[in-house]
Amino acid sequence: MARKLTSLTVIAAIAIGTIVPMANATHAAEGLAPYKMMRSLQFVQDQVILGDHSAAEMQRYLLATFDERLRTADTAVFDDPRNVDAALIYAMSGGNPETLDYLASRDIGGTFDNRLTDVLRKYLNGKGTLVAKTLGNMALEYKDTKIGPYLALVSANSILPKDRQGALKFYDLARLGAPGTIIEESALRRSISIAASINDVPLGLKYSSRYSRRFLHSPYASQFADLFVHLVVDHFGEMTEDDIVMVLSPMDNERQKEVYLRIARKATIQGKTDLARLASIRAQALSGTEGGPEPALAALYGGFANIPTEEIGAAMRSIIDAPEEALSKRDRALRDAARAVAEEVLRAPDPSDLTETDHAGEFEAEKSAGPATLARPLAEGMTGETASAITADTGDHAVTEFRTFISTGRSKLDEIDTLLNEEGSSP
Repeated sequence: MARKLTSLTVIAAIAIGTIVPMANATHAAEGLAPYKMMRSLQFVQDQVILGDHSAAEMQRYLLATFDERLRTADTAVFDDPRNVDAALIYAMSGGNPETLDYLASRDIGGTFDNRLTDVLRKYLNGKGTLVAKTLGNMALEYKDTKIGPYLALVSANSILPKDRQGALKFYDLARLGAPGTIIEESALRRSISIAASINDVPLGLKYSSRYSRRFLHSPYASQFADLFVHLVVDHFGEMTEDDIVMVLSPMDNERQKEVYLRIARKATIQGKTDLARLASIRAQALSGTEGGPEPALAALYGGFANIPTEEIGAAMRSIIDAPEEALSKRDRALRDAARAVAEEVLRAPDPSDLTETDHAGEFEAEKSAGPATLARPLAEGMTGETASAITADTGDHAVTEFRTFISTGRSKLDEIDTLLNEEGSSP
């Protein structure tokens, strides 16, 4: 890390015209053209999303230095259109929005496009949806310029709340205009989210595959993993196991294992047992014989998935054998819930229930009582803390899915009872 920081310091120093200590860099930057400083800032930002996380500190430094340079520059500096572009890019790259206000107020000679500065100032002050259409028109007008990809990105952001398909077009314009940069990384990540929300699975897979091949080392890669897990769990069936493997194949084993565990956990909560089982098997294969919590978690999620199958005995052993220290509070809550369901499925029926009349009456009473009664074995097998942890973790929709999962387990119990009744009534 120290070596990386040193190299970035040298890069920044070269950008301001001389090799100097960081403490003297601001002074040396006073006479430097803003567009040259922008080149250095863009380089550092791109290094961050390519995996050099130590460059984030340099990015903050350059933003602050650049801000001071813009505010102290003579107005004649902006007779050069490259410096005008640099100021606009700075504003759209996380810079101080008040600096753009300051520059616009001093622009007596009209070196800035007033239409553009006005709409950008509204966007940067939280009024993007009010100027979304104008921003979109400006993005198309400036498409082939240095500021084009940045304008396309902010246009997509402003349009997104009302027009997701329109936002996708601008995100595509942004990433195609600035490949391999922080602009493409941001546009791809947001495009995956949109594709999932509009149920366009092929498009989501295309964007996900592109992201995994280009930006796995970005500090935002964890957000990508979350988005991909949602895409998989919500749309498995429309996509196949081969599709998942295609997206994850550029990752090393550790990253693949983490994503498969996330898929297994979310699929378990939503009652999608086939996917939970598949992801658990994949995670176990990637874990090998290593120590740590990952093999235990993979086995646990696989156990959850096998409760409503003929493998319930093995599932119960996986659940019971899960080491306490390997589980988070949320995973312990899931384990306790699944154990309660598995025990209910495996529980031998009371001899007094082995009459056809009594059993039929009980089943009809439960059926008429509705889903709440069918889910009661789960509630009775948990403490209040466990039930609260599951509810907090999953939300209403996931709880409904989990109750479906419980009902499936209950159906297994009913099948066993029916078989015993038939055997008991045979001559």
